Amino acid sequence: MSTQSRDTLTSPFTSTISSTMEALLRDHVVERLWAKDHRLWKPEPREINDRLGWLTVHAQMREQLANLQRCIAAAEDMNISDVVLLGMGGSSLGPEVLRTSFKPQKQFPRLWVLDSTVPGWVREVTRSISPKRTFFLVASKSGGTIEVMSLFAHFWNLVTKAKIHRGGEQFIAITDPGTGLEKLARDYGFRQIFTNPPDIGGRYSVLSLFGLVPAALLGLDVPRLLDRASGMAVRCKHQAPLESNPGAYLGAAMGSLAKIGRDKVTVIASPSVTTFGLWAEQLLAESTGKEGTGLIPVAQEPVLRPSAYGNDRLFVYLRLRGDKNIALDRQIQALRKARHPILQFDLHDRYDLAAEFFRWEFSTAVAGHILGIHPFDQPNVQESKDNTNRVLGVFQSTGRLPQLSGSSPTQAAQNICLQLQAGSYVSILAYTTPARPFEAAVRRLRQALVSQHHVTTTFGYGPRYLHSTGQLHKGGPNTGVFLQLVDRMTPDMAIPEKPFSFGTLAHAQAAGDLQSLHAHDRQAVLVHLGRDPASTVQAITAALLPTRTPRRRTVAKKQRRTSHC
Repeated sequence: MSTQSRDTLTSPFTSTISSTMEALLRDHVVERLWAKDHRLWKPEPREINDRLGWLTVHAQMREQLANLQRCIAAAEDMNISDVVLLGMGGSSLGPEVLRTSFKPQKQFPRLWVLDSTVPGWVREVTRSISPKRTFFLVASKSGGTIEVMSLFAHFWNLVTKAKIHRGGEQFIAITDPGTGLEKLARDYGFRQIFTNPPDIGGRYSVLSLFGLVPAALLGLDVPRLLDRASGMAVRCKHQAPLESNPGAYLGAAMGSLAKIGRDKVTVIASPSVTTFGLWAEQLLAESTGKEGTGLIPVAQEPVLRPSAYGNDRLFVYLRLRGDKNIALDRQIQALRKARHPILQFDLHDRYDLAAEFFRWEFSTAVAGHILGIHPFDQPNVQESKDNTNRVLGVFQSTGRLPQLSGSSPTQAAQNICLQLQAGSYVSILAYTTPARPFEAAVRRLRQALVSQHHVTTTFGYGPRYLHSTGQLHKGGPNTGVFLQLVDRMTPDMAIPEKPFSFGTLAHAQAAGDLQSLHAHDRQAVLVHLGRDPASTVQAITAALLPTRTPRRRTVAKKQRRTSHC
């Protein structure tokens, strides 16, 4: 079982958290949360009473073990080599953590998580699989997400055009009861339809069928995952002393420190479990980023010297025993010495991720209570979807997308610098295909922003982030500066039976989100990535970094540094 250990919290952090814990105990928050008392968050029960199923879903899922085993047996009988998950946000990020954290299991298929409409990304997955030996998981809580339905149309077309295929026998649906996806799955003869309990929001669904079906097909020990989650759930029922409740303690720390300016929850994780931060990022951002407040989660940011950080951070270190932790341990110790607030959670093995999933879900609900917000709705997410539909409507009537003027790398760097101040965060939003050179360039950009300007940075691929951090961007504190990076989407790919392509859809999503950011008075800069995305990002970084100014020989050799910003 994962344990909380070696917290580095000095005054005033300890006193702030302690007073909050006393208030939680006095108000019986843990007891009321387990009783599903909506008044912990809002006077009215709207979208609260029917969103608390995550508290006990790990127990319900044991009833699904036989169905999961049948799915595994079918994959073995059909000699399935790959599984492609088509999902967005809560349907994709949990499985992505499991996919990247566990080593490939012998005699089990590879898992691909496809949560993008960028044609290069769709093409990359398409080329990497054998259609006749692939299962497709179509995962959507609402059952009508435009990205998921577009991806389904593409892969259905791919499979049914192959010389050898089994049609609907290669498709599996995961959705809520009564959705359009459930009906589609019946009409198309899907092999299996997993109907999830409907009282769970997408971002709280990793321990439900949305996470467990991919886990089972990966070859993971599902009962073991459920055991770890169950163990953490038991600990999160502790009421006295409340410090022994892992979820309540983390929630109290995040919520109370955010109220004194430490709202940047920076997740640092051992190399093998680093993608956990992406899941936590969605959970915190979409749950708390509303009403002008919220926790700003930070995932996979380069760890730098303590002096690079401002006074707005809370660090949470997930340390996996036996992983390559030497460098991280040294960096965490330096942060401790500099008296930055740090919470450390030790994972004995990768299956402890299931315990962490529950801990963070519980803590997010507690932090929502402390911040006075509703942690189970997402009021601003629909705006970008509506804007996307409007842009697509213009395209369908005129044949053209709106022309959005972008900035040059130098102009973008200058615009960003003009907006930065203490407490700012820079969110890098990339509509492009993942590639190592590009991600390395983004990492250097983030490092430059933190080291030179002492601000926080986040990074997300579009349109994934629309279902992850998009709510925070519009509804959270107006401290973000947004850098949208959009590639050319060429060569493009058609979407069967749609009047627009994947590239057009991705462009419309980027344009719709930019419109939504501007409508909320957010500072946003657009840069077109051009032929070489990595080089474009490198140019932005170069414009941010100090330059060396030549000096006369009579002056000391040490050169004065100046900055473009």
